[in-house]
Amino acid sequence: MPQTLANDRLLRALRRQPVDRTPVWLMRQAGRYLPEYRATRARAGSFLAMAKNPELACEVTLQPLRRFPLDAAILFSDILTVPDAMGLGLYFAEGEGPKFERPIRDEADVARLAVPDMETELGYVMDAVRVIRRELDGSVPLIGFSGSPWTLACYMVEGGGSDNYSKIKAMAFNRPELLHRLLGVVTESVIAYLAAQRAAGAQALQVFDTWGGVLSPTLYREFSLPYLQRIARELERGEGEDRTPLILFGKGNAPYLEVLAATGTDAVGVDWLVDLAEAARRTGGKVALQGNLDPATLYGSPEAIASEAARVLDSYAEGNGGSREGHVFNLGHGMSPDMSPEHVAALVEAVHRHSAR
Repeated sequence: MPQTLANDRLLRALRRQPVDRTPVWLMRQAGRYLPEYRATRARAGSFLAMAKNPELACEVTLQPLRRFPLDAAILFSDILTVPDAMGLGLYFAEGEGPKFERPIRDEADVARLAVPDMETELGYVMDAVRVIRRELDGSVPLIGFSGSPWTLACYMVEGGGSDNYSKIKAMAFNRPELLHRLLGVVTESVIAYLAAQRAAGAQALQVFDTWGGVLSPTLYREFSLPYLQRIARELERGEGEDRTPLILFGKGNAPYLEVLAATGTDAVGVDWLVDLAEAARRTGGKVALQGNLDPATLYGSPEAIASEAARVLDSYAEGNGGSREGHVFNLGHGMSPDMSPEHVAALVEAVHRHSAR
């Protein structure tokens, strides 16, 4: 039997059911803006050591929920755990972000890739999910996640972050069949990874297509969209009230809202570059919507934050026939390390106050 939740607003909103107020969680809500997170990271010695220790991953997952009345927890991990488990050798260079020791360069590199075993190579993630579910004890739902195939492939081919994505775009133009083979095995891995998180206890799942917006419409429809469609189609999520909702989020995905809503996903997360009224009208109630406050709003005063939160909430309702059902409040992307915890508290309070029935 599924666990009864004390607060099931998130799951109800993702199913487009009535809620007493709009649920809110924040991308990167467990992170460097919290002093307790920085203390835990210092104790762990590195980001990867923290992410690969289920007890520490649980600790930082729960830290923001101890401060703020958020409506969901999100697993503390990294999208690059999957390519790391595929043998690429993830490491973090000080001041430079994530890098791979063995990036994908040619046909032989792609041929060596295989779907990781989820309970061995990625067992630490599943253990973290189980520990977090135990410690949450039915208070709020737990969100699991993965990077999208395109976004993971960007890191795998570029060897880390990139300003112009020259290597993977060259592969798209010069060796499209090779890139499709790479995206195929990554998609199989993502589906298995999300399914394993669900089996371990994740109650909602999100796919981060963080770099989908760097593609032209033609390339997006060839190298990103079909793989998101495949995830939504092939990932087993259950039925009815036992269904595990899927959220597809992408930066720069506003041009594709209609096709994303038709994938079979339960929700589409949108960035702050589209008005939620427009997004709601264009998706026509087929899916829930998540978003979409500009993260920079958190640098504003508590009064400005409350005003912008109300604007986002009202914009969604305007495009949804006056109803707030089917909306999960979030940022249009993740939080930054220099944001104020006090401003986060003001945001969460404003969302709940303004949206209360």
